Amino acid sequence: MILYHGSDVEVKNPKIIKSEKGRDFGCAFYLTPIKEQAERMAKRKQRMNKSASAIVSVFEFNEKEINNLKYKSFKNPDLEWLDMIIECRTNPSFNHGYDIVEGKIADDSVGETILFVIDGVIKKEDAIERLKFQKINSKIAFCSEDSLKLIKFTNSYEVK
Repeated sequence: MILYHGSDVEVKNPKIIKSEKGRDFGCAFYLTPIKEQAERMAKRKQRMNKSASAIVSVFEFNEKEINNLKYKSFKNPDLEWLDMIIECRTNPSFNHGYDIVEGKIADDSVGETILFVIDGVIKKEDAIERLKFQKINSKIAFCSEDSLKLIKFTNSYEVK
């Protein structure tokens, strides 16, 4: 499977960044199967860091070896998905114990709904119903060093 990573730099040797807090599936190296999503992220990183370039790094994911790892896939937003995102975003020491987590991304509009739950504005069940009507992109979080061994850098390109 081909996966993409958007940034303002080329990433040939992915690493799990421990200092980033508030990530949906915790500390991980995040990839997406959606090329356009990675391109939007690259442009966003370029703006945030005031960089000269927006770069998408392309990886090949060896899915055949996934059986040797702890893998969790959220096909659709549900209460378990929401609970994990809330826990990862609010508890920096939380460790879900998975090597790879695949699921929907809590982008700006979805993130707003999640903040409403965290702040007690809406109930979790109402949030899931609300999310059914939103277009939600996907991501795969590589959360362990063993999981990083299943992806191989193939090339990169600049987003104009």
